[in-house]
Amino acid sequence: MLTPIEKLTPLTPISPEKKAPEGPSSTEGSVFGAIFRSAIENVKETDADFKEAQYLLATGQLDNPAMAMIAASKSQSAVSLLIQLRNKAQDAYSELMRISL
Repeated sequence: MLTPIEKLTPLTPISPEKKAPEGPSSTEGSVFGAIFRSAIENVKETDADFKEAQYLLATGQLDNPAMAMIAASKSQSAVSLLIQLRNKAQDAYSELMRISL
């Protein structure tokens, strides 16, 4: 059975009556920070799963050795994603600094 596609929701609530703030607001910073916090938590969780799979494999408690390789791949992918997010944020910051007013 196929599951229906979930409705996409915006990261920040859209409210036309609010005017744009002159400086950075706490809600914009929290969304940006939440993305990075989520990526960091994902790295921590996948790394913990990988270490647990390694321990279980080393002690002979893991029935399927492929699970250790899957955990390693997930951990590596999560770290790679975090690094790419950081690189893109640095590139965006560099572009903003190059803009001359």
